[in-house]
Amino acid sequence: MDNRTRKIVIWLPVLLVIAITAGVFLGIKLQNRKQVNTRTMFVNAANKVGMIMNLIERNYVDTVSPKKLVEAAIPEILKQLDPHTVYIPAKDMQEVSEEMSGNFSGIGVQFSIQNDTIMVIDVISGGPSQKLGIRAGDRIVRVNDSIMAGVKVTNEKVLKKLRGEKGTHVKVGIARKGFGEIIAFDITRGEIPLNSIDVTYMINSNTGYIKVGRFAEKTYDEFMSGLDKLDKAGAKQLIIDLRANPGGYLTAVIKMVSEFLNVGELVVYTEGRTQPKRTFSAEAKGTYFGKDVVILVDEYSASASEIFAGAIQDNDRGTIIGRRTFGKGLVQEQIPFYDGSAMRLTVARYYTPSGRCIQKSYKNGLDDYYGDLKRRYAHGELEQKDSIHYTDTQKYYTRNKRVVYGGGGIMPDIFIAADTSGMSPYYSKVVLKGLVYQYAFDFSDKNRAELGQLKTGKEFESYLLGHNILRLFTEYADKQGVITNPKDLAISGKIIETQLMAYIARNIIGEVGFYSVISNIDATLLEAIKALDTKNKLVKSN
Repeated sequence: MDNRTRKIVIWLPVLLVIAITAGVFLGIKLQNRKQVNTRTMFVNAANKVGMIMNLIERNYVDTVSPKKLVEAAIPEILKQLDPHTVYIPAKDMQEVSEEMSGNFSGIGVQFSIQNDTIMVIDVISGGPSQKLGIRAGDRIVRVNDSIMAGVKVTNEKVLKKLRGEKGTHVKVGIARKGFGEIIAFDITRGEIPLNSIDVTYMINSNTGYIKVGRFAEKTYDEFMSGLDKLDKAGAKQLIIDLRANPGGYLTAVIKMVSEFLNVGELVVYTEGRTQPKRTFSAEAKGTYFGKDVVILVDEYSASASEIFAGAIQDNDRGTIIGRRTFGKGLVQEQIPFYDGSAMRLTVARYYTPSGRCIQKSYKNGLDDYYGDLKRRYAHGELEQKDSIHYTDTQKYYTRNKRVVYGGGGIMPDIFIAADTSGMSPYYSKVVLKGLVYQYAFDFSDKNRAELGQLKTGKEFESYLLGHNILRLFTEYADKQGVITNPKDLAISGKIIETQLMAYIARNIIGEVGFYSVISNIDATLLEAIKALDTKNKLVKSN
């Protein structure tokens, strides 16, 4: 793309916003008369808005803040475009930047708020808190001069107090079981990694599992490190879990999926009104090209997740299992403003190797767009694959001439219905009250020393089943006002029991413990293991 065209894409939409605040005229060199006319229309519109702002300032009955008017007006302007062109206020930019860069500065603890108390769930290895001896199970009751217990504390308040610039100090008061007094710590904030790979572990002797939470700046390096770990552990086949992954950096997903493709195979291409077609292909034979791979997706897998799944599917390099993905096929560029705010402007659509644009319709507005998932549920799509209807105009072909469809999202090769078989009124009540999570934490806290001797998910299952964890929980729930219903417990008991064991394992040994236990009731993951094993049996028999 030449510089002139790029300037038009970036600055013409911004011109309206700049005019609101200062009435500044931006001189942009345009290439032809049509572009000049377009600029004139934008300038005229901007002048009109500027006039309105001027009239308000001079004549409005009350004193108003021009800055507040502008901040309120910008999102309304961008709503007229598409659901993913958004304005990011300066106050939110730090959090957004931290999420995508993969790190932030803080004290290095994971916490949960229970009974209006900040509970330390885990301490990040190598972080400032671990170095000073803060432990999982500690309660943070004071930060600097502020009491942080029994004052209706929120996650936002805690993060605001604990995070800060690297090298700055924060004083934390800790309540610890076995100590009668508050323990004071003076913590120097440090750089804390914000990992985008949730967990990596071996499901069985030859199957590796890796869950990608999002695609950020450092995700590729984390991903490759995880795959290397699985490779060394003997993984002959891989399950990559992209469920509930909202997407992220295009560059990250291109590099990651290329590891499973042959040199020159297409990953994705983009094209927009002012952006010529741009293709992205594997630059070399991928490290894991030829290895059996399954990709797990669901209705919350979006954007970069759909690029990953689409590239694997269209190139016939693996199997997609789960439910139809979200359907976001738009590419944004982030444009910074002078005051620290920014706009993410949609500049192109992306297309899978077969030519599919999987962007679902947004012509009826934001409420209709995001209400699509509710409609899928109402129409039975989450339970029956046959409820999805495509037209011949949405038909495309993979490398091996298999039929795939566009029209909104990636449809998996193997459909797995959302599992509602274990739902009951009793289960709904304990979930709504958060009792499963609360009891799991309390049990972990009371038995931390003994549980600390356990090292694997299987060991936790054996220990907790031996202690009849489900019975202990129902006794606890009775005291919390949710009386045990034997009929409902027969329906939901297995789910509750497994969740209890998974949460307790997570509290002690981290995400590996949680995922290795919860996999017992994960229908999509179990189907993925079955599909890989079936394929291997067929290969061996041939």
